[in-house]
Amino acid sequence: MDSENHTLEIIHNRKSVRNYTDEKVSKEQLETLVKAGMAAPTAVNKQPWAFIAIDDRATLDQLGDALPYAKMAKKASAVIIVCGDLSKALQGWEQEFWIQDCSAATQNILLAAESMGLGAVWTAAYPAKDRMESVIDILNLPEHIIPLNVIPIGYPTGVEKPKDKWKPENLHWQKW
Repeated sequence: MDSENHTLEIIHNRKSVRNYTDEKVSKEQLETLVKAGMAAPTAVNKQPWAFIAIDDRATLDQLGDALPYAKMAKKASAVIIVCGDLSKALQGWEQEFWIQDCSAATQNILLAAESMGLGAVWTAAYPAKDRMESVIDILNLPEHIIPLNVIPIGYPTGVEKPKDKWKPENLHWQKW
């Protein structure tokens, strides 16, 4: 890895962080993360997303209690929920491009968090019906808003370390 390339350094240092200190993430930091999410590419530039930033302790605890894979929301000082907005999505068979668009936005948020010294983890809501229903109920989401994921965010304790996921056997040249 080129240590001169800050972007590659951030990409390779990104990790799923589930343990946080008590230090609070500010509204400005959350807005910066969402702006990074909105910089992602989207099919036909539809931007079929909506973001919900939450720093209210009671709501964070409620999400942590309701979502089996997002229990760390109870320790995080904030979460960002990335949602698909079907009223902005393409129609017909192309509608599901919202999933890819919102996934690209999510990755931008995770990389931005790493670059800002924050820790974050992608926990899925979509397509698990029970998890989606929990988020929809807790946040009173309208019908056209589909929660893709819940991203707990906080200052990392340093427990988690990046994983080396490079496997040369997964790279094929020219043909299979």
